[in-house]
Amino acid sequence: MNSKAAKAAKTKKSEKVAKATKVEKTEKVGNAALVKEPSADSAALVVPVNDSTAVLDAGIVADSLNAQGTAPEMPELPTPEQLGISITAGTPGAALKATVGDTIYFPVTVSWSVNGSAILVVPTSTANAKGILQLGVSQESSRSVKDGKEMAQITFNYKLLAQDTGNLNIPAMRFEIPTPTGQSLDLRSDSVPVRVDAPFNALPFVAGGAVGVCVVLAALWRMRKRSRERAKVAANNAFENNLREKMLVLKQRVMVADSREWLLELEGICKEYAFEKFGAAEGTASASAVNLDALVADDKLDGWKPLLEEFAHARYGGGKRDSFENKETWKLAMTLMGVKEED
Repeated sequence: MNSKAAKAAKTKKSEKVAKATKVEKTEKVGNAALVKEPSADSAALVVPVNDSTAVLDAGIVADSLNAQGTAPEMPELPTPEQLGISITAGTPGAALKATVGDTIYFPVTVSWSVNGSAILVVPTSTANAKGILQLGVSQESSRSVKDGKEMAQITFNYKLLAQDTGNLNIPAMRFEIPTPTGQSLDLRSDSVPVRVDAPFNALPFVAGGAVGVCVVLAALWRMRKRSRERAKVAANNAFENNLREKMLVLKQRVMVADSREWLLELEGICKEYAFEKFGAAEGTASASAVNLDALVADDKLDGWKPLLEEFAHARYGGGKRDSFENKETWKLAMTLMGVKEED
């Protein structure tokens, strides 16, 4: 019986231990369900375990995340100036001027100290802007020695077309220099102003010059014409004055001169008048060679027939005539020649 009682007690004790173990496992599972996932922006995580709390520092969580594969921050790259890399746009000191339709060749140069190294410069922008169109770009490399240092250069030659007039700007050009870390150095040139004018059109000036020449020639022609007219008028006036003087002298002699000689002298004055008026057209060499009868027959001397009869009578008939008759003949000659006794 003692053996049975001991065995029963042992069995009962085993059941209590198993039950306690089961309860403990159940509590551990429940406590594990209360644990929260870590948060990157949480300052602390609180985890209840067996009715107690534990605080985890955020720095410990961050270290844990880095240990799980989070990439660390990249180191900051030096600037191009710190590395001795410079960029120059255009020709220093030279103002850009162009005409619409012109092609502009615009250089951008990247320079650096060699020191046994080479770099790759990659353009990342174009020169297109308001009124400016990029047609193409080429590049060339060179080396030089400056102040005892070997310098390398890459020049990008941009071919641009000026499309509009005004004060335009070639935009800032951007370049990248790749580095072994996967990052790139950024380069940026300055914006360069360019003055674009309208093309010179010579046609208006040529047309204006031609019109001006025509005006000058017309003015000269008018001046010469007026000069000839004035000279002709002056010559006519001089001839009329001379003719008037001769006729006035003849009038003064009408009372005393021989009538035949007086009439022949009047005929000579009339021939001078006809020679002045018709001599060039008739081809007459001198006044004495003028044929008044032929001019009357050709109706060039209208109303002159009575006057020519007086001249014929004096030449062929002879005989003395009264002075008053000669004076009437003188008046007729003055009227036919259009000479006024007083000017």
